[in-house]
Amino acid sequence: MLEYHIEKKADITVVCRDMEAGTNVERFGTIRMNEESRIEEFEEKPLQAKTNTISCGIYVIRRRLLIDMIERCAMEDRYDFVKDILIRYKNLKRIYGYKIDTYWSNISTAEAYYRTNMDFLKPEIRNYFFKQEPTIKTKIDDLPPAKYNPGAQVKNSLVASGCIINGTVENSVLFKDVFVGNNCVIKNSVILNNVYLGDNTHIENCIVESRDTIRANSYYCGDGEVKIVVEKNDRYIL
Repeated sequence: MLEYHIEKKADITVVCRDMEAGTNVERFGTIRMNEESRIEEFEEKPLQAKTNTISCGIYVIRRRLLIDMIERCAMEDRYDFVKDILIRYKNLKRIYGYKIDTYWSNISTAEAYYRTNMDFLKPEIRNYFFKQEPTIKTKIDDLPPAKYNPGAQVKNSLVASGCIINGTVENSVLFKDVFVGNNCVIKNSVILNNVYLGDNTHIENCIVESRDTIRANSYYCGDGEVKIVVEKNDRYIL
C-alpha cells in the first residue's frame, strides 16, 4: 500500500473495498473513482448509495501535510476528517483509492464486535492473520497455559493463556484468565479477560464483560441478538 501511495504521487490514499451485494453500505462512506483510481466523489453515510465501494477508514498521508491540514481546519472551526479534509479537498489534493479484497471488518457495534470474534473460529481467517506475513503480534502476559481439568470438553474454540476449564465450551472465544466452573456450558460466546463463571452456569450467544464474576447457576442466552452480560459480584468473601 505504501508503494502504491508513492507510485501515484498521492497526497492521501484511502483504503477501500467493494462490498458484497445486499450489504447496507449507507452505514459507511462511499466513494467513486476514475479509471486511474483517483477519488472523484466521496459521500459520508449517504441516504442512498450510488456505489458499493466503501472507505475502510484507513489512510496514508504524509505527517507534515496532515498537521498542516488539521491546523488549517482548526482555525476554521472544522473538526471532521472526512467532511473537512477528504470531501472538501478531493478536487484540490491528489486523493487516491487503494482497493483491498482481503478480510476487513468494521467494529462499530456490539453485534459487529461479536461477529468479528466469531470469524476467528474460521481456519482461513486465523491463517490469514497469524500464519501469513506480516503476522499479527501482541504483547503477552507471563501466564501459564490454559488448563483443562478432567471432564472438560472444548470444541472449535479459542482459549487464551491463564484459563481454567472445568465445563463445556463450544464455538466460543475465551480471553485470558477465564475460569469456567464445574458443569458450565458456554456456547457461541465471547468471554473477555479475567471472568469467573460459577458452577452450573449457562452462557449462550453472549459477550461477557471483562472482570465479571458470574454467580453459580446463572443462565444468560441471547435470543435473536447478542446479549451483553455485566455482573459485578464479589468473587471472594472473607
